Amino acid sequence: MRPHPAGGKKKREENVTGGNLEGISSMATRQILAELVETYREKTGRTVAIASIGGVDAARRVREGEAFDVVVLANDALEKLEAEGHLVAGSRTGFTLSALAVATKAEAGPLVFADEAAVRESVRRAATIGYSTGPSGTYLLNLLKRWGIDEEVGPRLRQAPPGVPVGTMVARGDAEIGFQQTSELVGVPGIVLAGPLPSSVAFETLFAAAVATRSPDPAAARDFVTFLAAPETEAAKRRNGMAPA
Repeated sequence: MRPHPAGGKKKREENVTGGNLEGISSMATRQILAELVETYREKTGRTVAIASIGGVDAARRVREGEAFDVVVLANDALEKLEAEGHLVAGSRTGFTLSALAVATKAEAGPLVFADEAAVRESVRRAATIGYSTGPSGTYLLNLLKRWGIDEEVGPRLRQAPPGVPVGTMVARGDAEIGFQQTSELVGVPGIVLAGPLPSSVAFETLFAAAVATRSPDPAAARDFVTFLAAPETEAAKRRNGMAPA
C-alpha cells in the first residue's frame, strides 16, 4: 500500500457530518447513506462522516492512501480495491441495488418504452445524450455498441463531470435525455423519469461497503457495514430509489 500523503489525514470538505467513523462513497449512494448514518447514530450513538464524490475519484483517494474506515462503491470497484490490499479481506458486503433509469426535462414529459426497440429509437432521435462516469455510463456505452449505433450517436454523447448528476445536465438543457442510476435521478428538480426500461435492457448495479485497511477502528467499521445490509434498512432504500441487495 502506498504511504499516506504528507501532512496527515486530508481534510474531508465533502463530509455530511462529523463523527468517529469516516467513509467515502460514490454519489449514487449519497442520499441513502445520509439517511442511514442518521439512523445508525440514533441506534448506536456513533456518528459516521461520509464523503460522497465521483466514484472514480473516491477509488483514487483510497489508492493514494487516504485514511477511511469504510468505503462504499459499486461492488466491482470494491473487488479491485480489495485485491489491491486497500480493503480488509472478507469485509466487502453488498447492501443495495440501483437500477438504470432515463430522465428527460420535465416540460418534455416522460418517455414511454414499449420494448427495447423504443429505447433504441429514443436514443437515436435525441439531440444530446447524458451519461455518467460510473457503472451506468459503462453499461450505456456497451449497449450502444451492441445496437451498432455507437459511431452514429457518439458525437452527441455528453459525459457528466465527476460528481455532477446527469439529471442536472438534463434539467439545464445540456442533455436532451440522460441515463444514470435511479437513486441519482430521484429528487432532481426539473426532470421526469421515463417508464421502466424493458427487461432486455434493464440494468442494476450492486453497491457494497467494506472496511478499509487503514481504519483505526475496524471492529466499529465492520459493525456499520453490517448495519447497512440489515433488514431494518430496506424501507429507507426503497424511499431513495434503490432496493435491498
